[in-house]
Amino acid sequence: MKAYHIKLSEKDIGGVKTALLPGDPMRVEKIASLAGKNNFKKLTSNREFFSALCTVQNIPILVISTGIGCPSLAIAVEELAHLGIENFIRVGTTGAIQPGILPGDLIVSTAAVRLDGTSGHYAPMSYPAVASYDIVNALVRSAKKFKIRHHIGVTVTSDTFYPGQERYDTFTGHIIRDYRGSMEEWKKLKVLNYEMESSALFVMASVFGLKSGTVCGVIVNRSENEKPDDSFIEKVEKETGTVALEAATKLK
Repeated sequence: MKAYHIKLSEKDIGGVKTALLPGDPMRVEKIASLAGKNNFKKLTSNREFFSALCTVQNIPILVISTGIGCPSLAIAVEELAHLGIENFIRVGTTGAIQPGILPGDLIVSTAAVRLDGTSGHYAPMSYPAVASYDIVNALVRSAKKFKIRHHIGVTVTSDTFYPGQERYDTFTGHIIRDYRGSMEEWKKLKVLNYEMESSALFVMASVFGLKSGTVCGVIVNRSENEKPDDSFIEKVEKETGTVALEAATKLK
């Protein structure tokens, strides 16, 4: 029987244990094709959930998009866990907030600040959102192997792209008091970046007894500029995919 939203069954994925989770459906084939044109195949597409299977070093890996934000990611993780996936690696883009992190760099998240609502449906807010050591280690080793500039640390996960990340180009221009000055505070607390999925992924994986991690490519440093630089997207899509696929081959 196929999972309701992702439209995959155990037979479709054939015992695969690791899934890479880009947000953008258009990145699924880009990532899977890094394994080589004869080593991947498209599977299904439904709503924001596009999927493909690829093989790297004789290890099968599922690539499936989750859309933007924690709620749709949670649906994918729930259904994938039912199908036997044990390792989850988010592969995305991000805005850095610490000086010295350059567009084109990668960030490997060790933990996430929980500015989302979804993770609270799985564990109280006092429960930490932490990545799995094995996956963090595999991602860092992979980035070093390919000599890709990267940073390791804490991420903020926000449910919104605009007010939750203190962007004043929200439609009203108004940011509620809880988030005014928040970016400067996160900078002082040594948080590296903002993104929109990792806290739910980390909490869910920990609660489920599974493993998770995140690698994101930087397309803007908000200490210097507010506008993402799309000229870096192709570079970081390739490098995050390459790093994640290599890391996936090192997981049990």
